[in-house]
Amino acid sequence: MPESFYHWMQVVGARGPRIGVTVILAIVAARILRALTSRLVELAKTQTRSAQMREAQTRTLAGLVYGLGIALIIIFAFLEVLHELGFAITPITAVATLASLSLGFGAQHLVKDLINGFFIVLEDQYVVGDLIRVNNEVGKVEHITLRRTVIRNGEGARVSIPNGLIGMVANLSRDWSQMLVDVTIPTAEAVGRALAILEKVCGDFRIDPDWSPALVDGPRVLGIESLTLDGTILRMILKTAVLRQDDVARELRRRVKLALEQAHILVSNTQRVELISGAAAAGGG
Repeated sequence: MPESFYHWMQVVGARGPRIGVTVILAIVAARILRALTSRLVELAKTQTRSAQMREAQTRTLAGLVYGLGIALIIIFAFLEVLHELGFAITPITAVATLASLSLGFGAQHLVKDLINGFFIVLEDQYVVGDLIRVNNEVGKVEHITLRRTVIRNGEGARVSIPNGLIGMVANLSRDWSQMLVDVTIPTAEAVGRALAILEKVCGDFRIDPDWSPALVDGPRVLGIESLTLDGTILRMILKTAVLRQDDVARELRRRVKLALEQAHILVSNTQRVELISGAAAAGGG
């Protein structure tokens, strides 16, 4: 037999156990990675529709992590086997390192998008169908990938935002919504009488069977908010089911206007003050 054959037989005989250990460790690492990514998908499973969408996104994310992890395990195992067989792997490692650095610098924005997208899905910051405020845009989420988030804003425009640019996010579709409504009456009017009218309007509104299902708390009269040149500002607060605050506030303003007119109290200004969501603003990954 050729001498080279005997040489390789001796190398395999001497290095075989170490090569076998390397292969076994690679298999074990791959199984652990599979178990971790499968566990990630299991944690996202529930019966609600939104959670089912999150499960699909998490499954995609887990597949990406698993594929990348397996590639790294195979590369390291292959290089270790070559080293055990006596090949010089330093040039191969140098070329691979340079290629990785070049790819990393060229795709740094893409990598940032993917990392942020990973945390958006993992931390359940928002899902498809949620109304969010992000980057001075307010809109309903239509599509989410690891690279970008697509929302439809109030003007009907479809806005695509790279996940790497998403910083502070306010989710307006979680738990409940809240609004403050101010009513300004002339300074000459009796504040006590105006407050009593507002209390009655709010009380009747709370027990109205057509509107009570949309209410979580209130509406309630908070009292005098401030004194201005235009008059006395009286403030009310209402907490509603998600995204019902505008409808409820319109009806409340209508009733307040009618009640004050019947009492011959002029209204200088009645306005929406602010919108607050029940969920706290979520930070990007």
